[in-house]
Amino acid sequence: MTNPDDLADHLATGPADDSEVIAGAVADAAERIADTWGAGAKGGPRLTATQLRALRALELRPAVSLTALAARLDMGLPAASRMCDRLEAAGLVARTVHPFSRRAIQLALTTAGHHVMREVSANRVRILAGVVRKMRPAERGALRRGIAAFQRAAQAGEGGA
Repeated sequence: MTNPDDLADHLATGPADDSEVIAGAVADAAERIADTWGAGAKGGPRLTATQLRALRALELRPAVSLTALAARLDMGLPAASRMCDRLEAAGLVARTVHPFSRRAIQLALTTAGHHVMREVSANRVRILAGVVRKMRPAERGALRRGIAAFQRAAQAGEGGA
């Protein structure tokens, strides 16, 4: 089923337990969302997707160690360190000595890093809102309920095989 309209019709009228078809549709939607997500990062400093993920991780959990950030991003420590070097050189991340351990380094967003993340977030929401506005009200409600259900299932560990 390569035609998006055929897939949409099948999803709307097909069996509710056709998890493979639904999972395929989620994968396709995730790719479109990722494209939209990436478009929201344009216009500011040229950052890779991994650099943006790092900035987001530091936004959510400030004063994290390099080791913790590398683990969060599922990357090796040397690669994470080089990435942080570049982010620090760009003025987006600051390294400080941990207050309780002089050997540990903490990472945090700078004021400029926070500004970039606010801009990226606002751009992403604006672009996604433009797509959502094209949906009928009932479709928007269904999307909201579907996303909530998906998040609950994933948090409960049901999102895996």
